[in-house]
Amino acid sequence: MNNVKMRQALESFFNEDIGDSDLTSETIFAAEESTSGTYTAKAPGIVCGLPVVTAGYKWFDPAVTVHPHVHEGDRVGAGERIMTVSGPVRSLLGAERVLLNLLQRMSGIATMTGKAAEIVKGQHARVCDTRKTTPGLRMFEKYAVTIGGGFNHRFGLYDAVMIKDNHIAYAGSIGKAVQKVRARVGHTVKIEVETTTIDEVREAVQAKADIIMFDNCTPEEIRKLIPEVPDGIVTEASGGIDLTNLESYADCGVDYISLGCLTHSVRALDISFNLKTAVKSV
Repeated sequence: MNNVKMRQALESFFNEDIGDSDLTSETIFAAEESTSGTYTAKAPGIVCGLPVVTAGYKWFDPAVTVHPHVHEGDRVGAGERIMTVSGPVRSLLGAERVLLNLLQRMSGIATMTGKAAEIVKGQHARVCDTRKTTPGLRMFEKYAVTIGGGFNHRFGLYDAVMIKDNHIAYAGSIGKAVQKVRARVGHTVKIEVETTTIDEVREAVQAKADIIMFDNCTPEEIRKLIPEVPDGIVTEASGGIDLTNLESYADCGVDYISLGCLTHSVRALDISFNLKTAVKSV
C-alpha cells in the first residue's frame, strides 16, 4: 500500500467526518482526560486494516498508542480482541468512526476473498479482483483482497490496457483495436482483450494479445475455447461469477478468475469499539 496516498486519504476522511470539531466529545471530555479502548470482533473472519488504523491514529494524535492483539491477515473468532488503543478520550472517539469503518470493510473483503481462495485451492486458477470498487477506497479494498489470499487485477485505466466490447465495436475489430494500441504504448504495457465467441478468441490470438478474457461465458464454453489459446497468453474468466458458482470455474483451464463481488457486494465484518469505563468516585 502506498503510505503517502494512505495518509492523504485518511486526512480527507477525517475532514469529512469531523469538519471543524467533534461537538460531542469536546463538550463532554476535558483535553487532558485519557483512557483506553478495545476493538473486538463480533463475528469470525480475517482481520485486515491494522496498518491503516495504526497510521490513522498516529496522524490524528501522536499521543495515541496502538497495541494489536493479532497480526494482519489472522483469522479471528467472535469475541476475540483485535487491538487496544490508549490516549486522550477526545482523540480515541474522534478517530473511531473513520478507522472502524475502514477496518470493518477491509476485513469483510479479506474474509470473502479468503473464502474464494479456499474454493479454488488446489486448482491452477487464481482469484483476482476488478475495478468495481468504492470510489476513494480502491487502494484499501485491493490491498484487502491480497490479505485475503487473492490477487489484484489492474488498479485503473492507467496501468494496463483492456480492450472491451465498446472499444472493439467503435474501432471496427479486435485486430484494429490492438494494432492502434501497439502503435502507441510501450512494450511493458500488457494488453487484455475481452472475448465471448470462438471467432473473437481466434482474432485476439492472431492480434497477439497478452491476456484473453472469456466474458460471461459458462465453464463449459470456456473449456471449448481454451484449446484455441496458445501457451504464453494468459487467460481469465469474468462476468457473473461469485462464491455460489466459483467452484465450477476453478478447473475449466483459465489462469485467473476475476470476481467483482469481492468489493462491490461484500459485507463488512462486524467489529465493535468500546472505551474502558471511567472509575467514578463515590
